[in-house]
Amino acid sequence: MRSFMKSALPLFALLFSLVVAGPALAIDLDSAKAQGLVGEKLNGYVGIVTAAPDPDLKAMVNDINLRRRASYQAIAAKTPGATLNAVEKLAAEKLIAKTKSGQYVETAPGKWAKKP
Repeated sequence: MRSFMKSALPLFALLFSLVVAGPALAIDLDSAKAQGLVGEKLNGYVGIVTAAPDPDLKAMVNDINLRRRASYQAIAAKTPGATLNAVEKLAAEKLIAKTKSGQYVETAPGKWAKKP
């Protein structure tokens, strides 16, 4: 697992530059997080926190998650011994750690809490 983590670090840097810090998506995602509409899930994807999401929010979350999945699959394919599940879990840990205080994170499947 350690060799996987060491070899995956450069790929995660690419992932974060493409998925998390993308120019248009980051602003929308950051805004949705700040408003408490979405949060980071334990599986490495974005989840909708609000009970009544509008279609634009659903579309944004779906788009982000499709991009993340494609990035995770690419990382798993390029990293010897890596699985999609392992990449998703590692990404989730990093994304949740980077989540700002007061924004939502998943603490158990389907359970949301504001990060202290």
